[in-house]
Amino acid sequence: MNPIEPCDAAGEKSMVILQSLLCLLREKNLLSRADIEELAAKVASRAADRDHDPLPCQSDAAIAAASEMNRLGAYIGGRYGGKHRRM
Repeated sequence: MNPIEPCDAAGEKSMVILQSLLCLLREKNLLSRADIEELAAKVASRAADRDHDPLPCQSDAAIAAASEMNRLGAYIGGRYGGKHRRM
């Protein structure tokens, strides 16, 4: 029987899976750089306006997610290139 993992370990595994999925989708041109930038903007808006967020989450987690999404977007943009989103 497997022991129950701490929440942080499960969160780290999920993060690795999601990062890998975003990279794979971008590599196969199923996501554009603009799509990833739009996703980063939506995550940042959730972090900035947590009171009106339809899907409530912890404020620290939302801020950390926005930071991670910016970092990931910069990495994917540098690695795979593509056009930026229009403002």
